[in-house]
Order: sequence, then structure tokens, then C-alpha cells
Amino acid sequence: MEQTFDAEVLVIGAGIAGLVTALSLTSKEVTLLCKGSLGSEASTAWAQGGIAAAMSSDDSPGDHCRDTLAVAGGIANETIAALVAKHGRDCIQTLIDLGVLFDHNDGQLSLRKEAAHSHRRVVHANGDSTGKEIMRALTLKVRQSPHITVLENSEAIDLLVSDGCVAGSAIYHEGQTHLLFAEATVLATGGIGQIYSATTNPLAATGDGLAIAARAGASLKDLEFVQFHPTALDVDAIPRPLATEALRGEGAHLVNETGERFMLSEHALAELAPRDILARGIWNQINQGHKCYLDTRQSLGHLFLEEFPTVFGHCKAHGIDPVKELIPVAPAVHYHMGGITTDKQGRTSLPGLWACGEVACTGLHGANRLASNSLLEAVVFAKRIVEDILKKGFNPHVTRNFNADDFHFPTESVGEAEAVLELQSLNYRHIGLCRDEGGLTTLICHLEGLERRYPSPSQRLKNIFLCSRLVATSALRRRESRGSHYRSDYPTSSPDYAVPTTMYIGECWSHPNPTGMPLAS
Repeated sequence: MEQTFDAEVLVIGAGIAGLVTALSLTSKEVTLLCKGSLGSEASTAWAQGGIAAAMSSDDSPGDHCRDTLAVAGGIANETIAALVAKHGRDCIQTLIDLGVLFDHNDGQLSLRKEAAHSHRRVVHANGDSTGKEIMRALTLKVRQSPHITVLENSEAIDLLVSDGCVAGSAIYHEGQTHLLFAEATVLATGGIGQIYSATTNPLAATGDGLAIAARAGASLKDLEFVQFHPTALDVDAIPRPLATEALRGEGAHLVNETGERFMLSEHALAELAPRDILARGIWNQINQGHKCYLDTRQSLGHLFLEEFPTVFGHCKAHGIDPVKELIPVAPAVHYHMGGITTDKQGRTSLPGLWACGEVACTGLHGANRLASNSLLEAVVFAKRIVEDILKKGFNPHVTRNFNADDFHFPTESVGEAEAVLELQSLNYRHIGLCRDEGGLTTLICHLEGLERRYPSPSQRLKNIFLCSRLVATSALRRRESRGSHYRSDYPTSSPDYAVPTTMYIGECWSHPNPTGMPLAS
């Protein structure tokens, strides 16, 4: 039998963005929706490097902001970059107050340097286990917080929208569809990595939040910008284990099977170049028939286990001894810079709906994300959303004119698993590191064929279908190369496209505008 739930605030997603939001709303009744068990499905737990913040005496928020903008392809929002950098120190303190134990040296926070950072400013925990430590502390706090009701193993189906306002979500919980009404709804569902065949994202990262916001009519932004991490372990695993950026910050080199340090000829910063440059450098080597490796033997040697226990464990699990051997690496999808359009308070274009974390597009990252900025952005905007909701965001008169029978949670049908694998491979090939018009239109044609083959897809496949189409359409429109978006048929940047792009779901059901010009900024 249908059950109706009520919450003052509904938070969908339980990574760092969702958990900090829920924990900070101490004066409200919060319902927290988790796709798996609490803490088990979030990308946050996989974060190795850490959180960037200007903490040392020779660093400043201004320097952090400049580094963020320098790699962003010229289209990041400077106001947002300055805002996020300004609040870095406060956010680190917020996490410490919530129980996160960061690493220290001589009584001070231990700071690492990562690619494209001008200073050592990456705060970390247990060496390279930052995400695990954050999730340990935050999930413990959530379980101790009486104002939070946790619905585990539950999924959002679609938002409840009336007259353009969001009034909660239809959810799948304990085998049934229910309506969950809320005066404020926050999406914090993470990214889209699982629409690709090679990703560092967990299995839950199927773009659920992006898809349901799109179906609700929300504005979407910069969807073509998908960041590949250059050094995922090139092993047979889903998701791909990550070899953190910090390894190269500590002196590890990239080499091919001949021992050549190929990045020396690609960029002045060699292994510390921005991620898009590194990922394409490795991609080019692979396309030339080379194998690529991370060499940590001289830079870390026997310190590897002590300094990077998580990566060491991944290597050993796949039969690699990083103290004595080269680590095979290849690019894998890591982070989506695009997402649901949000303003500086985390508001979406739909009243009653906020978004934060990877599912949102605040404008901080532009066309390419600076390493270790994502966790910081999540905390900054979680706190700003809380402030906004408490000040004026509440809508106590939510519409309840909905029927659970109008919402369905289709389960997987025969053959769907093969369809997912097929689409993931197509996406890696055509909306991956190197794109062109022929590949993108081919992908859209394949998508249409798959949609005909599976007219009633499962919730998972439905969301993967939509996210694939949204990214492909956006990539087709941007007829230039910028940051993480590289078009082999338009290999240079164009001033005509030096702006963010926005789109709505209806625009991806017909082939893109023939001019290829951005539709909005």
C-alpha cells in the first residue's frame, strides 16, 4: 500500500554534499535518501587526494582562485571561484568540528601539492584515504543526529512538480513507490561516471539527479565538460582504482614502455600539467600503440605504503608492487563539471529545489576542474544552501495533488545488462576524451536504436539513456575545443564559444541547432 512521507527538508544523496547539508539543518526535520546503505554508494568515499584550501602562511585565497581560473578554459565564474577559495579555511574547520581527522605534521595540518596548484594546499587524511575518513566521520554524526531520518536503499524516481515548483519526490522504498512531500528539496546525487565503460566512480553514479532534474524542467549547464582522471589503474576492474594526483605531486613520473617521459614534450609542467592535458597526452600514447605507466620507484620507493596506503592496496590487489614495478595507467572518467544550473546560493531554476556537489554546476570549474576543488565546493555550497533555506527558502504550502500510481520504478528486463555495457562503450568512444561530429551523431543514432529496443527501460537505464543524450547533444553543439572538451574536427578554441552553455531537456530530442552556436550563456 502506498505510504506518504513528509519532511521539512528532503536531501537526495548521501555523499559529502548531502551529509553536510543534512547535518547543518539542525533546526529542521530532514529526510536523507540513500541509494544504498548509508555511506556505501557515495563517490566521496573514493576520494584519495584531499581538499584544497589556502591554509599556509605563504598561500592565499587569491592564489587559490587564480589557480582555479587558470585551468578552467576561460569560462569559469570568477565570482564563484573567489567565493569558494575565500571559504576554504572555514570549510576545513567545519569538517574538523564534525569529527574528521586530517593528517598533521609538527602540530600543523599536513599539506600536499597537486597538479596545477601553485602552493601546497591539499589537506588530506590517512595519507590517501581522505574520502573514507570524511565519510566515516559524517555518517557517524548523521546516525547520532535525531533531526535526520535516513531512508536507506531508496531511490528518487522523479521530482513532484506543480506549477513549476518542486514539492518533494516520488521515491522507491522497500519495494514500493511512495510520495515524499517536502518544503525544500536538495539534490546531492553525484556524477555520471557509470554512463561510461571506464570510470573511477562507484556503481551508483548513473546521473540520477541530473536526469530527474532534467525531466522536471530544470536548467542544465556545461554538460559537455567531463573530466577524465589521467591515472586510473589500467586493470580489469569496475570502477577503476585511482592513482591519486598527489603521487605526481610527490615526484612520480609518467613513462611509456620504452621508459620515455612523454609529458616533457607535451607541456612545460610535464606530469603536473592540468588534467585535461595529461589525460590527452596518455590517450595519444595509447592510440600510438604504447603502454603508459606511473613510475614511483625513485620518488617514493619504500615510503609508498606509508604515504599512499590506499593506492598501495589497489596495486597489490591487482598483482603490482609499486615499490619495484611500474604502475599501468589509463584515463578514466572521473568528474562531471557540468550539471544542474545553480546560483551562488545553490538554487536551481525551479523554486523549491537546490543542488550541490557534483550534480550541480555552480560555474566554479568551467571547462576543467582543478584537482581537489570538488570536495571544497560541496561543503561551501552545502552551507550556503542551508543558509538560504533557513532564511527564505521554505515553502510550507507545498502542493499535494499527486498520485503515486502516476510514478513507476521499472526494474531491469532481459538483455538490459548487455545494453548498458554497449552504451557505456559507445559513450567512452564518442563522448570521451576525443570527439567529432561523425562520432557524436553516430552515438545519437545508436541511442535512438537502443531506446526503440527498450521502450520501457529500468530506472537505471532510463537515466543512463537521458544523461548520454544530454552530454552528446551538448558536445555536438560546442564546435571548438576547450578544457576537457576536445573536438578533433575543431581542435582550437573559438572566441564565439568562450561562454558557458545552458540547455533544457526538450532541446536534446531533436538534432542540435545547425549553427552550432551556444544557445545561452
